Amino acid sequence: MEQALSPKEIYDILMQGDAFSKWLGLELDEIAPGCCKLHFSVTEDMLNGFGIIHGGVVFSVADSALAFACNTNGMLSVALNAHISFVASAKLHEVLYVEAKEKHRGRKTGFYDIQVTRQDGSLVASFQGTAYQTSKTIQSLK
Repeated sequence: MEQALSPKEIYDILMQGDAFSKWLGLELDEIAPGCCKLHFSVTEDMLNGFGIIHGGVVFSVADSALAFACNTNGMLSVALNAHISFVASAKLHEVLYVEAKEKHRGRKTGFYDIQVTRQDGSLVASFQGTAYQTSKTIQSLK
């Protein structure tokens, strides 16, 4: 029988092959069952034509946080649905924080709330995602 992996071990396995999350510069602050906290700095190649962070980058960091949070139970889970509301912009060199929290986990699906904020706690975006849990384990990815 396989020994259960910790949420940090699961995160490490997922990050190993996640070139996009690495490109985003995501740094782990905390991971626990059903939740994940990350941060990153806005770089020049993340800006749109208005000189503010591109909405696709904000969506992507929230989607990555969803992936890390929904896989903490050791079962391979993937996004089924996602919605984002952009509240404020962010500028070059700002540090943004991304926090994913599991709100409900059923037998095959889970619902997650992800907030992207500035250091002062002000909201940049609010993301809600639904994840589907497959029958495969994260350990099978090793």
